[in-house]
Amino acid sequence: QVQLVESGGGLVQPGGSLRLSCAASGFRFSNYAMNWYRQAPGKERELVASISNTGGSTTYADSVKGRFTISRDNAKNTVYLQMNSLKFEDTAVYYCNAFVYVVSRWGQGTQVTVSS
Repeated sequence: QVQLVESGGGLVQPGGSLRLSCAASGFRFSNYAMNWYRQAPGKERELVASISNTGGSTTYADSVKGRFTISRDNAKNTVYLQMNSLKFEDTAVYYCNAFVYVVSRWGQGTQVTVSS
């Protein structure tokens, strides 16, 4: 079955960096665009970054442009989110997402906390 498993979250100081990973299985990963979303307490889930199936096209939310980088390794069925210059407002649960077999698929999420 389709599975998305995130990892790499944690506690980091403002200005620090983290790299999130999402391991995918159960579908032909290289055929699908992938997304990272996040949801902060009391807020709606928001799209952070997207990457095309080949990795040749990426898009970002204005709030993370220039600080976050989405990438993928189709040989490893994994998508990454490199997060630099982290801010307090980046604190959220981060989710991997893909629209596979006409269903929006989600991982379980990984917590990122930016705190001094």
